[in-house]
Amino acid sequence: MNTVNGKIFKEMLASGCSNLSNQKKEVDARNVFPVPDGDTGTNMSLTFTNGMAEVNKSGSDLLPVVAKSLSRGLLMGARGNSGVILSQIFRGFYKSVKDKNEVSVAEFADAMCNGSAMAYKAVMRPVEGTILTVVRESTDKAKAYVDSHSECSLEEYIDILCKEAKVSLDHTPELLPVLKEAHVVDSGGSGLVVIFEGFRADLEGAPIRELSEAEILEEEKNEKASGYATEFILQLSDQNKAFFRREDFRRQMEQMGNHITLIVDDNLVKVHINTMTPGAVLSLGERYGEFTRIQIENFKQPQSPSILDEKEDDSTPEKEYGIIAVAAGEGLAKLFKEYRTDVVVSGGQTMNPSTEDFCSAIARIHAKHIFVLPNNSNIIMAARQAADVTSDKDIIVLETKSVPQGLSACISFNPDETVDANKQAMEEAIANVKTGQVTYAIKDTTMNGQTIHAGDYMGIFDKEIKVTVKDKVAAAQQLVDLLCDEDSEIVTLIKGEDASEQECKEVADYISGHYDVDVDVEDGGQPVYCFIIGVE
Repeated sequence: MNTVNGKIFKEMLASGCSNLSNQKKEVDARNVFPVPDGDTGTNMSLTFTNGMAEVNKSGSDLLPVVAKSLSRGLLMGARGNSGVILSQIFRGFYKSVKDKNEVSVAEFADAMCNGSAMAYKAVMRPVEGTILTVVRESTDKAKAYVDSHSECSLEEYIDILCKEAKVSLDHTPELLPVLKEAHVVDSGGSGLVVIFEGFRADLEGAPIRELSEAEILEEEKNEKASGYATEFILQLSDQNKAFFRREDFRRQMEQMGNHITLIVDDNLVKVHINTMTPGAVLSLGERYGEFTRIQIENFKQPQSPSILDEKEDDSTPEKEYGIIAVAAGEGLAKLFKEYRTDVVVSGGQTMNPSTEDFCSAIARIHAKHIFVLPNNSNIIMAARQAADVTSDKDIIVLETKSVPQGLSACISFNPDETVDANKQAMEEAIANVKTGQVTYAIKDTTMNGQTIHAGDYMGIFDKEIKVTVKDKVAAAQQLVDLLCDEDSEIVTLIKGEDASEQECKEVADYISGHYDVDVDVEDGGQPVYCFIIGVE
């Protein structure tokens, strides 16, 4: 095959998307940290699934339309840094083919290289040994092969691309010592290789198909129930009713969870799904109409209602400021609301919100200037991407990398001050916060010379595992000793869903007994982290 049109490209994309969906857990498992929040594969899969949904919705086989729809879907569905980078790769690809209904293999190779270049531009401080390295080295070397082999077919090009991507991926531990010590390759690069291999399988005549719901349930039947039971009733809009396809909708949901019930009655769609990412499910539904009912329940806390924010009435005068914060856990959501936050986007380390989630939150606020607090380093890029596509409001994304930083920023906000004064005050508050987190290890590994065993409790400070012990209270106490010094004045202790009231009291008493500080104890109800500790 010497040329590529929209139909061929669409079939390649479908195979790549399915391959990633089927292998997302394996990609998740390659995350360096042994914490129960490895989500790179899930983020990339949800991002790509959103892109394919837009491609299918377009109903077109024209290359410019397929590429544009994919780019738009990836952009709005991007989750986590890996998802944002993936969206930029195919945005660059679209820029190269937007005026062509068919491209040669050489032009296809050029488009992939342009995607690599655009991905690098999207990252403020590119790090080698990541997905960026894999896409650059593989596309550059595959293009060099095409340039030196004028009769190179598409099948040959994709085969070279896959082989070079795998070589680059296997070399990532040599570029990032943390990967080498943990004996893993980069997870984002691994996800990209899986996509490319899906392309190759399609061209070889054996396209990858998604695992059926029965196969997924068979794989997961012995796993401990976790995540969120998500139910909603959706009123299809007249405009989108024509685009709604029951089976396509179900297949998209199968990417996000299991135990799915889907009932379609004229223009009403009733859904139940067990999922780790309810935000992704709601984003999918929101594309087709308006919700008349939503209910989200944590399996571990079945009585906990979801927190929903109503859209502000556009008829009211536009206010000067709005605040959006990301938080997981009912207690944290309520706390942010008490601190002047207008909309709390459900999410965090295990549920990275998408670009579209942020855009939806922005649309709910009738304000001139909106501060966005991602509260996680892996969410900042998606928030920035939402700001980039919003033209009618002033969006200021503050680089909050933890919940305590976000709370401190909210406290420092003054509605009577100017935008610049608020930005400066909030950034100063963020810089003054030290954050520690306690969670448990899900696998045996070695990091920074420490041997970590599955089940150990870890104290994490500045993305480094500083404490490993068998008891969560002891981990929190040792972490406090690393965070506090003679200049510390305030300690915020946030209890997670896996910590008891008694355990929280023991940690709070330890802080009060050892340090001359004010101790603020909050019940955050957050998953994954037994304790989050902020020190100012």
